[in-house]
Amino acid sequence: MTTTSETRPLAGRVALITGAARRSGRATALALAADGAAVVLNVRSSRDDAEANKREIEAQGGEAMVAVADITDEAQVKGMMESVVDRFGGLHILVNNAADRRQVRFEEMSYADWRHITGIVLDGSFLCSRYAVPHMLQAGWGRIINLSGIGHHVGFLHRAHVHAAKAGIEGLTRGLAIEYADKGITANAVAPGRIGGPRSKSAGKSAPNATTPPVGYEGAPEDIAAAIRYLCSPDARFVTGQTIHVNGGQFLT
Repeated sequence: MTTTSETRPLAGRVALITGAARRSGRATALALAADGAAVVLNVRSSRDDAEANKREIEAQGGEAMVAVADITDEAQVKGMMESVVDRFGGLHILVNNAADRRQVRFEEMSYADWRHITGIVLDGSFLCSRYAVPHMLQAGWGRIINLSGIGHHVGFLHRAHVHAAKAGIEGLTRGLAIEYADKGITANAVAPGRIGGPRSKSAGKSAPNATTPPVGYEGAPEDIAAAIRYLCSPDARFVTGQTIHVNGGQFLT
């Protein structure tokens, strides 16, 4: 079926995705753009990848912009949000996807290692949410999707800092959900399981004790994007404060 701006469920909405260069961030940007949203691709340093994603979205008739900003820096986050509103007139969807999953044995973990991970995952999500929510309140509609993970539910080796940050993300999600439930804003978390494909150098290989999901294969970035796409859609208007696990049966809730 041919879709138009009138039939696409996110037409007129503006979505910001952090960590939008590769993998789930890229897949989410493409999915939300396909549903009609204008997409902001945030990266800290991977501008070339983000620009390529922008061109792909525009080639398919969508709108996109690249926003280079360090989400652990409050001034840069504030400036990014201002540039988004200047370009598109508002902000309706925030996907806090940026993360780092480097592996460090706990007895070798420095405070700098700890702060690096929690700064990106937890502080960055706080800052982006803090500056996005006023625009959602102004619009009377908003969707916040935070990327959690399977790790802190099942326990992977050498990732105590990542597990702590991702557990915090789920707490932040519940706090936002209850605070803005009557304001037209929902907040949910998506917790990916094992996702295949190329990984960042800092993430290394899969955690030493990770196993193949019961379905018999690893997931794809598009599986995560599909869950996020649903949570942004009108069909999910009654879903808030939840953690949606997308893991092929590796962890059962």
